[in-house]
Amino acid sequence: MEILRATTTAGRAGAYYVRIQAMARKHQIPLNVEFDEHDTLDTKYIVAVDDYLPVATCRLYPESSTRMMLGRIVVLPEYRHQGIGSLVVKEAESWAKELGFTTAVVESRDNKIPFYESLGYVPNLNLKIEGETFTCYRMEKRI
Repeated sequence: MEILRATTTAGRAGAYYVRIQAMARKHQIPLNVEFDEHDTLDTKYIVAVDDYLPVATCRLYPESSTRMMLGRIVVLPEYRHQGIGSLVVKEAESWAKELGFTTAVVESRDNKIPFYESLGYVPNLNLKIEGETFTCYRMEKRI
């Protein structure tokens, strides 16, 4: 397993592939909803690759000068519960810290809160985010 910072078109394509397979296809999310205004050429992506196949991803974009949003954190179903999601998040946090950010932010589905807590994120259960597809809660971590 290799965890990559997707800095090329091929790397971004890998991130998009995982999101299409694991989210758009599974949850019938239209592509114009899955890929939003935060998916730009400046957006950063982490991609986990098993041999040649992209199997997990995370999207990073600045929320402010000190806060980096980590989102669209997805692992293909057959690769879940193997620690890959944790590796992807940790690499995203490292990259954000290298770029000068001090806080990582996620908007977690309610059933994923324990996963992010295990990585040191603190939930704000008073900040409920009703999305088009999922209900999420904001979580933060100093990096």
